[in-house]
Amino acid sequence: MTNPVSDDDGNDDSASDQRAGGAAAVPQAGSVEAFIERLLDPSVLAARRLTAGLTPAWRKVSGDEPRWQVSLVLAVAIMLQIVLPEHLTVSPHWLLPAVQGLLLLSLLTLNPGGKRRGSSSLRTFELIMIAVVSLANAISALLLIRGLLRGTEGSDAIGLLKNGGAIWVTNMIAFGLWYWQMDRGGPAERAKATHEFPDFLFPQMQSHELAPRDWHSSFVDYLYVSFTNATAFSPTDVLPLTPRAKLMMMLQTVVSLCTLALVIARAVNILK
Repeated sequence: MTNPVSDDDGNDDSASDQRAGGAAAVPQAGSVEAFIERLLDPSVLAARRLTAGLTPAWRKVSGDEPRWQVSLVLAVAIMLQIVLPEHLTVSPHWLLPAVQGLLLLSLLTLNPGGKRRGSSSLRTFELIMIAVVSLANAISALLLIRGLLRGTEGSDAIGLLKNGGAIWVTNMIAFGLWYWQMDRGGPAERAKATHEFPDFLFPQMQSHELAPRDWHSSFVDYLYVSFTNATAFSPTDVLPLTPRAKLMMMLQTVVSLCTLALVIARAVNILK
């Protein structure tokens, strides 16, 4: 039997071949494979992004956000609830609109400049105001749907469309306010960029060439999200990322679909 040929160090050729084969599997420094592997390394990518100043949009500190838009749509929601007939509102008819008016005045008193402030009392008043608007509109929607199902509502097609439209618009405003307060902890927390991940992903967050580098979402953006979800019954260009955002959009879709489907179907039936 012949022995394997050994080198000068006493090691056989088979062991040398194994070492050579194992070394060949590892990219050599300076090779194309090593360059590609380093290029795709997540840590390297993150470092390159930070070096280039490409911090995610939701992690950038922003300036004050005007609050006059919120006050305006809240006033619109109150007016829409006032014009509803008494049988579609909580008795007495003036109770919830009066409460909403007092809350709106309190908001204007706490924030006379109309700018974003990191006040816990201001945020509490805003959440209470949104909850009251949502509650009042939910009661009106339920009373309208009950009347449609029982046949006691909808003798006048124009009046039915007017009442259904007022409830639908108020619902769209209410959910726009909820989205505005929910995304990354509300406007004050968004301005500080304290949350690691967003609840909603806007196109401007993904493509920096679509907007200025200091772009940040405002109330109008969330009102648009609410409008598209209430009309298309699904997200369009803005994606919900967190479970709470998806559940809120799902709830709005159900309310909007039931209201529109029943009201339009009954109105068409009356016109025929």
